[in-house]
Amino acid sequence: MLAGVAVAAWLVAAGLGALVTRLAARRALVGDLSRRARRPFRLAAVLVALLVVLDSATAVGDWRGPVVRILGLALIGTIAWLVGVAAFAVGDLALRRYDVDVVDNRHARRVRTQIFLLRRLVVVVIAVLAAAAMLLTFPAARAAGASILASAGVISIVAGLAAQTSLANVFAGLQLAFTDAIRVDDVVVIDDEWGRIEEITLTYVVVHIWDDRRLVLPSTYFTTNPFQNWTRKESAVLGAVELDVDWSTPFDRLRAELDRLLADNPLWDRRVGVLQVTDAVGTLVRVRVLVSAKDGPTLFDLRCHVREGLVVYLQREHAHALPRVRTEGVEGGSPSGSRAPSTAEGLFTGDEQRATAFA
Repeated sequence: MLAGVAVAAWLVAAGLGALVTRLAARRALVGDLSRRARRPFRLAAVLVALLVVLDSATAVGDWRGPVVRILGLALIGTIAWLVGVAAFAVGDLALRRYDVDVVDNRHARRVRTQIFLLRRLVVVVIAVLAAAAMLLTFPAARAAGASILASAGVISIVAGLAAQTSLANVFAGLQLAFTDAIRVDDVVVIDDEWGRIEEITLTYVVVHIWDDRRLVLPSTYFTTNPFQNWTRKESAVLGAVELDVDWSTPFDRLRAELDRLLADNPLWDRRVGVLQVTDAVGTLVRVRVLVSAKDGPTLFDLRCHVREGLVVYLQREHAHALPRVRTEGVEGGSPSGSRAPSTAEGLFTGDEQRATAFA
């Protein structure tokens, strides 16, 4: 009888699920919820049918009590599964409204980060409530719960001290999500490591480094240490390319070559493209090129392209402008043939003995 009831309940749940899926083909939320909740709904239907049959059959043996207890615990876990599935379905519906495949996706990334963290928090709360509900089905656990509530003050202090680091990370994760300090897909620089925020959880943050490494940091790191966020307000950024060239470099022609390199380059966003002489000391002249791009990765590629293009141009058209070191000397003493005064004589004029000693 139990096997027949279980099969019948499974078939009824499968039929209802198929009917709901067909009727809700045009509604994304209902369709997604029906697809995700297919397994827990069928399992819950089977468990409810078995519990109803066993509750009505009072003379089946001593095994009825333990089986009913196990089925009840399984039903609580299945209901928690259904609630978690509903939370994920609602979260996915909200995520679909915010597209990150646009140029300025700062608001969308902020909302997605908050949804990810809230969804994880809801799952944790559901799991804790389900575990508490399972424990309360045991009389001994209920008695222990009453005594625990009576001494909740002392226990909370002890638990707070024991889990101080973990709780700090949890609160730091919530702070990161709702203060907009970092978001998923933000480009950051941490300890000279350039990467992208890949995942934000309640306790840690995963940074995808440019060379495909993953840097896992506790949430408290971002609330207690300085870091660079290149996409805090917008994704467009500026970058510099520096070159050391000779004093004979024709800067007007070099600027014209820069304009030619940027004109048809799809990496350039046409905001900034200038060439400036920032230093001219010693034997070299420092040239800085400022360019702009829509985001960090594009800017890196653009800087490499501009640097290579300018170097090739100087090699091909103005080899004399390449950096060099000059040395000059005079043969045969001074031009007039007389002996040039030594440094010591210049320093100690009038004191020939001192000048001779230093010479």
